[in-house]
Amino acid sequence: MQQVIAHKIDSIADYAIAETAVPVPAAGQVLIKVAACGMGYVDALVAVGGYQVKPPVPFTPGQEVAGTVAAVGAGVDGFREGDRVMASAFGGGLAEYLAVPAATVSLLPERMRFAQAAGFGINYLTALNGLRDRANLQPGERLLVMGAAGGVGSAAVQLGKLLGAEVIAAASTPEKRAFALAEGADAAIDTDPEGWRDRLKTACGGKGPDVIFDPVCGPLFEPAFRSLGWRGRHLVVGFVGGPIPKLPINLSLMKGGSLVGVDVRQFQIFEPALAKAHMVELLGWVAEGRLNPPTGRVFAFADFAAAMTFAMSGTGTGKTIIAVTPDE
Repeated sequence: MQQVIAHKIDSIADYAIAETAVPVPAAGQVLIKVAACGMGYVDALVAVGGYQVKPPVPFTPGQEVAGTVAAVGAGVDGFREGDRVMASAFGGGLAEYLAVPAATVSLLPERMRFAQAAGFGINYLTALNGLRDRANLQPGERLLVMGAAGGVGSAAVQLGKLLGAEVIAAASTPEKRAFALAEGADAAIDTDPEGWRDRLKTACGGKGPDVIFDPVCGPLFEPAFRSLGWRGRHLVVGFVGGPIPKLPINLSLMKGGSLVGVDVRQFQIFEPALAKAHMVELLGWVAEGRLNPPTGRVFAFADFAAAMTFAMSGTGTGKTIIAVTPDE
């Protein structure tokens, strides 16, 4: 099979397509013929060694895949050859075949395309864990989503609306703000720091947001926290905005506010049963038509390097997808 692989991970240029053996699924594993692989900012960051957890080498990028079951290992129930599925792993997705633990595999709703599924799991699980478990978002509350046109940001916009919140989307360009509004946001604001808090207050009807979902944590991190309403919750989801910001801790006292971390990787490690239940619920919403995940720009497998570069640029909307062996 063809597989993207690197023996050192200093840059995207370290990666190349190589011919490798098709894996044989071990006991408890499912072998997937990969149709599509997600390539978000974090995926690309992991691939170049910039993430807080560095992968061992040799390494193949890609944490989310969708495709069909090619084979199952001993002791695996619930999956059979030809099933349409999605799965996650800490790397390995940019290959024509991937063997993963059966516990990470989910059957796809009939209406869900591979390109949608390859960008779904991590983003929507992060958003639901953050909004419902960590922030206890309530119907009627005001939710501010930073980076609202990105993969996890657009997931938070959709789920915020589904959970009954009033959603204000913050995004850097008119195109991104239009995308967020199309995904269900009630209002959209720019990210120009000059006068930003006043514009946010206007968007919030003269008040502050109750919850902030923040995968950016950039220059607007402190102004956003200062804008929180009483007992507000600011969710720290990621740091695509550059250097990690700092916050004067007296602000949490003055706002009665909370700064809450959201880490989907550890959520799955420490609360696997709840994470699995969330995924079942999320895919149920897709099956019912209550969620329609957007698809970002799609790249061919041979253009994986361009896809990784694009994912790190922050210029796209939704999650970047690489078509590995598409058959739909």
